[in-house]
Amino acid sequence: VQLQASGGGSVHTGESLRLSCTTSGSSLSAYFISWFRQPPGKHRELVATITDEGRTNYADSVKGRFTISRGNLKNTVDLQMNGLSPGDTASYFCNTPNYSLRWGQGTLVTVSS
Repeated sequence: VQLQASGGGSVHTGESLRLSCTTSGSSLSAYFISWFRQPPGKHRELVATITDEGRTNYADSVKGRFTISRGNLKNTVDLQMNGLSPGDTASYFCNTPNYSLRWGQGTLVTVSS
């Protein structure tokens, strides 16, 4: 199963973006899915996770600002990002929490002040 992240872009502090994690031909509904991010020159970090039953968990740095959810289509998991700040600048990726699916190309989020 190949995952693809999309929806990134360049925004200013306080603005919002909605990212989507999709796969073609397969359903993600049975998987735990996580969003990760890798800031420039830093290691990849876990941002948010949604279980197959819809329970969610967030990194402290994004709690209250980001929301992970399953889309109406069974092959999408979205990440709504509000109140963005320059510290959120990173390439964003999606996968299972234990990296069991094939990584796709990330989507770049750039936040300027």
